Amino acid sequence: MNAESLRRDFPALEPAPGRSAPVYLDSACMSLVPRTVLDAMEEYYTQYPGCAGRSLHRFAEEVGRRFEESRHAFARFLGRADPRGVVFVRNSTEALNLVGQGLAWKRGDRVLISDREHNSNLVLWQRLAAERGIRIEILELPDNGTWDGDALETALGRGVRLVSLFHTSNLDGRTLPVREVAERAHDRGARVLIDGCQAAPHRAVDTDRLGVDFYAVSAHKILGPTGTGVLAGAPDAMAELRPLLLGGETVEWSTLEAHELRPPPHRFEAGLQNYAGVLGARAGIEYLQRVGFETVDAQQLRVNRRVTEGLRDLDRVHVLGADDPRERSSIFAFTVDGVDPNDVAVFLDEGHGVMVRSGMHCVHSFYARRGLAGNARASFYFYNDDADADALVAGVRELVARVPFSGTSAGRAASPTRPASGPRRGAGSTGAAARSARPRRRAARGRGASATGSG
Repeated sequence: MNAESLRRDFPALEPAPGRSAPVYLDSACMSLVPRTVLDAMEEYYTQYPGCAGRSLHRFAEEVGRRFEESRHAFARFLGRADPRGVVFVRNSTEALNLVGQGLAWKRGDRVLISDREHNSNLVLWQRLAAERGIRIEILELPDNGTWDGDALETALGRGVRLVSLFHTSNLDGRTLPVREVAERAHDRGARVLIDGCQAAPHRAVDTDRLGVDFYAVSAHKILGPTGTGVLAGAPDAMAELRPLLLGGETVEWSTLEAHELRPPPHRFEAGLQNYAGVLGARAGIEYLQRVGFETVDAQQLRVNRRVTEGLRDLDRVHVLGADDPRERSSIFAFTVDGVDPNDVAVFLDEGHGVMVRSGMHCVHSFYARRGLAGNARASFYFYNDDADADALVAGVRELVARVPFSGTSAGRAASPTRPASGPRRGAGSTGAAARSARPRRRAARGRGASATGSG
């Protein structure tokens, strides 16, 4: 399979009349959805729009069967041998909260996180620290993308009940050695919770082999619809959790005085479920499995290398994370000296049809500690191709050529490793320079042809 043939499966990549095909480089935020996912969701609403586990008619029986088949499909996809450890949630944020809020914390219990976690894996613990008296330990990660196992061992030595880390970072694309983390943590008696949002779409994940207790993913990053996700947990670990919500399918029986909850996973799935979303999410992972992770890795690395080489000679462009694209194959996060990251994103979209994300990427703590204004982030997937890479390169090169930079600190957007004088938030570089220097025309491009531009 090649990117060009795969692109035809994604309606969002079809060019609108009179316009070029979109250049979508924001898959770390949300992947695009293939037609098979849309078909699966429509099929539910048109052929068996019932409530699973309630009625006995054929609609309800059919959706109930397919819902549980989806649970088994996700168990296989995430390497969880026992499907009873797969809970459907809205997203990984809910999955992380299910673990964090569900554990019976005692005052003084410690949770270990890294210094660059997504807000979903930070503010949860800050609230629990305030409300239940837990303590947060911070694992400092080197800026160059290397791993320090001794630092982890030192942190674990302070007595940690739960280790909660990302698998792959949405910030700089680095991947942590999760199996080593789990082994060291378990040796110290700690549970392990992993945010797998940025890993599961790009590589095969075997949670049983990794040895983690909990693994959280969002389906909207794995070709699925929004509002669907999974918490995959080991059965013994799941049994320790208190449900976030009660009612509906969580109850085995109830009287006016008492009730009994169903066993996991059903005790964690309160109320009517997002059946169309779950069935669509299953179609998404099955499509991804047909594409194959070798194809995913090869294509996104090809695009990342092309972008990295195409911008390497620009002194004003600074890349966050490792120099080698192999260490961040799905992520190219960067700043342009003298231009606010939000203005970079607007310039690329309005001038070259290139969609990237800008800002602090829900990792505000990382930027705040360094006094950074954020950065722009291009994120790649298997449906991106050389033309996408060339459009990004052309847009950045034109921006650098059209927006002057004096080389002084005034009005300067900080590089990922060079702080500005203090934290800045929101959009707007000095005089909104990038927005006042519009490209001469939106770049026209065809599939397989390089983007045009003056830079």
